[in-house]
Amino acid sequence: MADSPATAERAVTAAPASAISQYPDVPAVLADLDALISQPIRRLRPDALARYLDEHFEQRCQASKAMTAEAAEYIPGGVQHNLAFNLPFPLVITRAQGAHLVDLDGNEYLDFLQAGGPTVLGSNPTEVLEQVIALLRDCGPSTGLFHEYELKLARFIAGHMPAVPMFRMLGSGTEGCMAAIRVARLATGHSNVVKMGGAYHGWSDQLAYGLRIPGTRHHEAHGVPKHVFRHTQESFPGDLAALERTLRRNRARGGTAAVMIEPVGPESGTRPVPFDFNAGVRELCDRYGALLVFDEVVTGFRLGMGGAQGYFGVEPDLTVFGKVVAGGYPSAGGLGGKREFMKFLSAGIEAGSKKALVGGTMAANPLSSAAGYFTLVEMERTAAPQRAGAMGDRLTAGLRESIARRGLPFVAYNQGSIVHLQTVGTMHFTVDFNRPWEIPGRLKEIKARKTVMEQMGAAYMAEGVVTLAGSRLYTSAAHTEATIDQAIAAFDRVFANIEGALP
Repeated sequence: MADSPATAERAVTAAPASAISQYPDVPAVLADLDALISQPIRRLRPDALARYLDEHFEQRCQASKAMTAEAAEYIPGGVQHNLAFNLPFPLVITRAQGAHLVDLDGNEYLDFLQAGGPTVLGSNPTEVLEQVIALLRDCGPSTGLFHEYELKLARFIAGHMPAVPMFRMLGSGTEGCMAAIRVARLATGHSNVVKMGGAYHGWSDQLAYGLRIPGTRHHEAHGVPKHVFRHTQESFPGDLAALERTLRRNRARGGTAAVMIEPVGPESGTRPVPFDFNAGVRELCDRYGALLVFDEVVTGFRLGMGGAQGYFGVEPDLTVFGKVVAGGYPSAGGLGGKREFMKFLSAGIEAGSKKALVGGTMAANPLSSAAGYFTLVEMERTAAPQRAGAMGDRLTAGLRESIARRGLPFVAYNQGSIVHLQTVGTMHFTVDFNRPWEIPGRLKEIKARKTVMEQMGAAYMAEGVVTLAGSRLYTSAAHTEATIDQAIAAFDRVFANIEGALP
C-alpha cells in the first residue's frame, strides 16, 4: 500500500528532544543483514574461544561457577531470568553502579545490558536511591492503599506523552500487553490481535506467537494449546501491504481489535522498520477499526521523554510500559492510553459496566511508584536520553570502524541508545510454514548461528563487556566517551580473533 500524503507528512514529524540523532537507513541495514546471513558463519578461532573460556571463566570466575552450579540444584536452569544465562555459566553480580558491574570474584565489567534496557541513568543512581531510602523509612515498600507517588508518576507520564492522559501501573510489561488486548477487545467489539512477526510482547498465552523469528507462529509456544492462537496473527515487520491483507481478512473473522508493534521494529529494532511505517500502521488501524498499541517497554523514555511516539510523531491508542516506569525497581510495567479506552481499566466496584479483568496487589506500590517518578524526573533534568543516545552513536561508529578495518561482514547500527551488533544474523532469518520442507534446515541454521552468537557474548564478557545475548547493547547516561572507547577497544580485540579477520 502506498503511503498517502497525510501519512508521509505525519511520519517526518519528530520530537526535537529526541535521543536519536539520525534514524538508520533501513533498506541499507536490511541489505547488509541479508548479505551477512548469505555467507558462511564467521566465528571465533577455536584456540581463541578456548583461551577466553579458560583464562577468564575457569580461572577468574571460580566463585560464580560454584554458586551457579549450586543454584542449578534449586532453580530450574540455574537462573531466574533468561537474561542472566551466559555461556559457559552465569556470572554472579554483586555490585552495579553507573556503567559498571562487579562479579562475585571481583572482576569488573562495562555494562551494556543495563538490566535489559530500563536504566537510562545507569545502574543505581544516587539521586534516585536516596529518595527511595527516605520513602522506605517513612512508608515501607507497600501498604495496599493509595500513595501520592501513584499520582505523581501518572501525571508526569501524561505531561510528556499526549496519547497517554491516563496510566494504570501493573507488575510487568507482560501484564501491560495482556491488559492492552482485553481493553482493545472491549473497546472495539472485535476479536483478533495482529502482532509483528519476531516481536516479543511478554509470555502470556495469546502473544507467545511469532517470537524472535518472523513466521515461526507457535513454534516456541510449548505448553500452550494451539487453539489459543485462533485470534492471533503475525504480519511481517515493515510491510504495510501484508498488514492490510491481514486486516482485510479479519473483517470476516471477528474484526481486528488491536495491532501491536514495537515502533522501532521487533526485539528493540533487531529487524528495523522504515521511519514512516508507524504512520502507515496508524492509518490502517483507523481504516479497519483496530486500536494501535505501541509496546514501549524499551523505547518509552529511552528515545526521549516523549518515547518512540514522540519521536515518530504518531499517537497510539494504547501504550505498554515496562522497566523504566519503576526506575529499575520491581513492578515495572503498566498500560496507558486515551481516556475513552482506559475507562475499561477503572478500579473499584461498579455494577453494570464492563471492565477488563486486571489485578496485582503489588502493582503501583509506593516503592516502585516513587522510584519511577524520581527516575523520570532525573532523566528529564539531566537530558539523560540524549546523552545516552550520543554514547550510542559513538559506540556504533567505533564498531563500524573496527568491523571495516578487520574486513568482516558484521553489521552495526543504532536507534539512539539501542545499539545492534549483528555478527551472525540469527534473528534476521524467516520461517515460511507454507514451505514446510524448508523448515528443518532453516531451524538447524538458526540454532547453529545462535550457538556462535553465545560464544561471541562469552568473548565480549571475557574482555570486560556485558551485552544482551552478544548482539544488543544499551548505552546509558552513565557511559562516557572514555568508557565507550574502552568498549570499542575490547570489541576490536575480539574481532581480531575471528576466522579470516584482517590484522
